[in-house]
Amino acid sequence: MPQFAANLSWLYTELPVDQRFAAAARDGFSAVEILSPYVWAPQELKAILRQHGQQLVLFNAPPGGVDAASIEKAWASSQKGTACLPGREAEFRAGIALALEYAQALGCPRIHVMAGVLPAGVEREAVQPTYVNNLREAAALAAKVGVDLLIEPINTRDIPRFFLNRQDHAHEIIREVGAANVKVQMDLYHCQIVEGDLAMKLRKYLPTGHVGHLQIAGVPGRNEPDVGEINYPYLFALLDELGYGGWVGCEYRPLRGAQAGATSEGLGWLKNFLERA
Repeated sequence: MPQFAANLSWLYTELPVDQRFAAAARDGFSAVEILSPYVWAPQELKAILRQHGQQLVLFNAPPGGVDAASIEKAWASSQKGTACLPGREAEFRAGIALALEYAQALGCPRIHVMAGVLPAGVEREAVQPTYVNNLREAAALAAKVGVDLLIEPINTRDIPRFFLNRQDHAHEIIREVGAANVKVQMDLYHCQIVEGDLAMKLRKYLPTGHVGHLQIAGVPGRNEPDVGEINYPYLFALLDELGYGGWVGCEYRPLRGAQAGATSEGLGWLKNFLERA
């Protein structure tokens, strides 16, 4: 049966971020994801996780910046990573070093490394060598502390000109980097928008061992998984059939918005699934 992790940057947004851990724990989530842990000192966040009996299973490397203030400024802007951007290598390395410090302190086994947005007039092929070299260097550092780096294809409707959009391209990058600890973060929301044919994509890529994490949301609205065009109960059964033992991150926008109890009230999809399992 799939293991679900609550993404606390997307869920429980009716609450201050420090209160979302408790809310997720009350709803049965023993694992969480966070886009950006850098607003906390590592030991402070570790204490919060321990208090609620939760494991941090994924967070993002900085999208830009080298300290808490500049990282949060980058999140608030259109920056979506520096890995593919020539001239930003030193900033990328500093971000990876900081992310690995947090991963070690928090016992988090995987970090999502966002590729970045292609500058105007620049084609993907021109910056792919920078992307591959950055990932290769970062992977060597991450391997020393037992951490996987994840790359995620993201649809261009949500992030125009994002470098990485397709599963086949992500797996091509994995082969070119040639590091066992660089894997694909397969978000079925993004995959459905760009490519569709989700069941066959899962059948093709999960057996390779190169998918390190899955994420879900309804399509087209990025709401609860039972809202929209994807038949998630079928796909969850397929994950069991394929022997997927990793986490499934719930990275969606509750349909009820930020009203009180919005996330909890929208968890009928999970309760129904667990009752049938």
